[in-house]
Amino acid sequence: MSNELRNFLALSYDELEELNLHAKKQRFDRVDLHKIQEERLKYLTDEKRIKAVTVMFSDLEGRLHMLDYDKKFLLKSYDNLTFDGSSIRGFTAQRESDLRLGIDWSAFYWGPADFFGPGKVLVFGEVIDKNGSPYTGDIRGVLKGFAQEQFKKEGYTLNAANEIEGFLFKGADAERHYHETGKFEYVNTGGYYHSLPGDLLRTFIDTTAEVQRAMGFQNEKDHPEVAPSQFEINYGYGEVVAAADQIQLYKLVCREVATKMGLTASFLPKPVVGVNGSGMHTNVSISKGGKNLFWDAKGEEKLSKLGYSFIDRILTHGNDICLLLNASVNAYRRLDPHFEAPNQIKASPTDRGSMVRIPIGNEKSMRVEVRSVSPDANPYMVMLTVFKTGIDGDIAKIKNLRQAERYLPDNIYTAIEDFRNADWTTKLLGEDVKARYADLKQASADRCPRLLGTFVKAPEVQYHHDVYNQYLWNLF
Repeated sequence: MSNELRNFLALSYDELEELNLHAKKQRFDRVDLHKIQEERLKYLTDEKRIKAVTVMFSDLEGRLHMLDYDKKFLLKSYDNLTFDGSSIRGFTAQRESDLRLGIDWSAFYWGPADFFGPGKVLVFGEVIDKNGSPYTGDIRGVLKGFAQEQFKKEGYTLNAANEIEGFLFKGADAERHYHETGKFEYVNTGGYYHSLPGDLLRTFIDTTAEVQRAMGFQNEKDHPEVAPSQFEINYGYGEVVAAADQIQLYKLVCREVATKMGLTASFLPKPVVGVNGSGMHTNVSISKGGKNLFWDAKGEEKLSKLGYSFIDRILTHGNDICLLLNASVNAYRRLDPHFEAPNQIKASPTDRGSMVRIPIGNEKSMRVEVRSVSPDANPYMVMLTVFKTGIDGDIAKIKNLRQAERYLPDNIYTAIEDFRNADWTTKLLGEDVKARYADLKQASADRCPRLLGTFVKAPEVQYHHDVYNQYLWNLF
């Protein structure tokens, strides 16, 4: 059929950026949700060139799921969107499978038509249980509830920004073919900051940055990272739920751009042995009434007492929460001290081997950086874990807690055991969700060789939750 007959929405990147920044400001300003809903419904009704709305949600492991609803159907049925939860890993059992999707109208995005298709808009959904309450396995909803509670009770706004590293490899679906090839091929071997303007890595970074900018990410800087063919594309701070949403969109955009180039964007923490792995350094702060509560001009390293107690709680529970921040078998290859790995349960302004770093900051930018986070972790789980632990966790009576000689697990089995045995993780997730999550991680680990060894094994990639292959899993 001729494209001239299809009058579908396709906006310029400048128009997209303007729309997305307006929606982002509404979210930041906490505009009344009923007002936003009314505005979005009117927009969808009036804009005849939109054919479908892509509703996104994440499963317990953080895998992004997308459903396209016909616009006219959505306008009539947005308050009664049902789906089969038993088909989503970590969600309901078959006997109680019906779940609903609510629409978070504040988390609304316009995507470039050349990557997302013309005539579509995107919005994040909220998983709702049969009784109408937020579903406990939808960690995005749990995080949103926690953030709202902190704002209502303490006046706190939870802020986060993530530095997400990844690798760009030759060939489409390189991860799914890894069991055949046994290797990943670099597209660039230049290393830190170095890439010629026209090469594949630079073209990929530039294109991804353009899409992000159009989607309101408010980019800061981008560059090749330390390892060959590794990249990092940084963007600004956001309120915690919006920040986690942006991680999902960042990974989605990177994968889509790479696929269109015939390449693979990989967020495996350590896809190649012998070079630096990929992390997702998570920078966090708490503000109240526009004031950064982590800043203290007279404090050590300019960090406030609240900031230090936040760090102490993270360190206290470092082993308990390691599985939530490093969620895959492959992630434990990255916790290697030979490659600036943050495997020491301590805090430092300078030592990049520390789990927590205190970066140089000012009244606006003072923050705490949790470095031991892998890019394949569920971003909503990461944010919930870091903030709830930092605010409500215990503080151990360990002498010199911030510099004690303590280390994170070097394998997923130890991490699973620590997670299962910890009282704190039960308080964090509840018994049911904790058990489901641990069982998923146990199953993944048991499909892989118990010892990591010195090279990446095919099952580490084949059975990785980010590289899901339903056909393969069903054969196991």
